[in-house]
This record gives sequence, structure tokens and C-alpha cells, in this order.
Amino acid sequence: MGNIKRDMLSIAAEFAVASELGRRNIYAQPTFGHLKRTDLLILSKSGMLKIEVKGKQGKQWPNCKGISASNSVMVLVDFADKADMTRPDFYILTFDDWKAFVGYVIRKHLEKSIEIDRDYCPVWTGQIKAGNPYKWSGITVKDVARHKEQWDKIARLLK
Repeated sequence: MGNIKRDMLSIAAEFAVASELGRRNIYAQPTFGHLKRTDLLILSKSGMLKIEVKGKQGKQWPNCKGISASNSVMVLVDFADKADMTRPDFYILTFDDWKAFVGYVIRKHLEKSIEIDRDYCPVWTGQIKAGNPYKWSGITVKDVARHKEQWDKIARLLK
């Protein structure tokens, strides 16, 4: 498959996740716009679950701000090296998974100044961009390999 245009990558990832959830009899409502941290909403008898979706086709998911609440899940969609008719890989992280990942990032980069903001996003206080500390974490498949295809996490949160 040729590269998906950058402005289409996120929408392709969001609809791929919505499709996978539908295959599991879970209805996910897409949200539209770029000024939000929720791409899909799932309503159930137990409440609302927010899904943050990130797509990649290169070596990493760049600039991930993560998730910040127990009613949120991040689904990472990997289109790298996939043919047109090949299903992408999916990695499902709960808030506890995200917190463990952020702890790993901090331990891996002990020599750098990293803080956690109120939204549980890594803030690289030693790296200034446009006058502000850089907020993000790049994620590789190796970082999240153990979360591959763990759709049952979403089902458990809905019960």
C-alpha cells in the first residue's frame, strides 16, 4: 500500500477502530474535529467510555499525549508495511497501561527533565518549543507489543 496522506491517516485509524468494535458488537460513535482528545464514544449501562485513536505508518506514533482518566482507552493503529487489503495491527491501552508506559519513559530517560502534567502527559521541561516545554511521547511497537489485539480490555471496562 502506498502511504496514506497525513490528513487522512487519523480518520482511517478512527474508522478502523470503530469497525473492529462493531465486529465485537460494541457501538462506537465517532466525534469530529481536531480540538479534542476523544475520537470515539461508547455509551453503555455502566457509563461512557472515551477512545483516543492514533494511527501510524512509520516507525512510531509521534506526539502522543495519552489518556488521563480511567474511563479512557487509547487504541494505537499500525498501518506500517500493510498491503491495501491487509488489516492493520491494533494495540489497546487502558489508563493503567498508559501510566505504566509513562513510568517506563521516565525511567528510560532519567538524565532528562520530565514531569507529568495534570492530564498525565509527559512534559519534557528541558525541551522548549515555541516558548513552552514539549508535551508528548513517541511510542514504538516494541513499547506496546504486549497490548496487541487486547480488545477484551474494552469489553471489561464496559461491564
